[in-house]
Amino acid sequence: MGFGAMRITGEGIWGPPSDPAGAVAVLRRAVELGVDFIDTADSYGPNVSEELIGEALAPYDGVVVATKAGLVRGGPGRWSADGRPEHIREALEGSLRRLRVECIDLYQFHRPDPAVPFAESVGAFAEAQRAGKVRHVGLSNVTVAQLEEALAICEIVSVQNRYSAGDRDSQDVLDACAARGIAFIPWFPLAAGALTAGDGPLARVASAHGASTGQIALAWLLAASPVMVPIPGTSSVAHLEENVAAASISLGADELRELSEAAREAPAGR
Repeated sequence: MGFGAMRITGEGIWGPPSDPAGAVAVLRRAVELGVDFIDTADSYGPNVSEELIGEALAPYDGVVVATKAGLVRGGPGRWSADGRPEHIREALEGSLRRLRVECIDLYQFHRPDPAVPFAESVGAFAEAQRAGKVRHVGLSNVTVAQLEEALAICEIVSVQNRYSAGDRDSQDVLDACAARGIAFIPWFPLAAGALTAGDGPLARVASAHGASTGQIALAWLLAASPVMVPIPGTSSVAHLEENVAAASISLGADELRELSEAAREAPAGR
């Protein structure tokens, strides 16, 4: 179970949080609970999430920190793609400084930019890896075709797409990652939609385990594929502890079958 550090910023993923000390406490508590993978991006804040991670956790002892470049902000809730190689190079230097490292563990292309050839954008990440500033390269919000195009340029170790029990639009990408041994990082992993209804399968299984529906949604993800790395995010220590506890929930074969069938039958993208 990883931790997604988007929600430790201000409202609308913009500016600093109302309680910076609380955000630092959440990050440190995540590591205390055994989380060793922290995911962020330069666009979260922007810059704020990376700065808080650097303050709370550097130097990183056994913790892998992943960040992203390729999205820029125009204000609260406003995001736009920028996949220009010159932007990627500039963004990298900023992330290295804020995270207080000389090499980023996992650097991910946040979103393909329709105005820039995909290969040119990925090439900037490969260039950073050759320069020793990036250990591993990952992708986010991509198709299977884009994954294959990127693999022809450099090794790709992870893909981060939206995926959950209620949103399986990236099932083909997950399948492609599983076939290649590439980690799949589902963002928005708790979007379970109608499956969380009071008489729905998630609620029934949650009741049987004395757990929340969110915990069961995470437990289902962890059981769905050996390459799955969920990164639920929160600004609350209590919610963090609840999310991490989901990793200890063991679902029975009948429960997994019921939840998987319900997920297949649910409307895609819901």
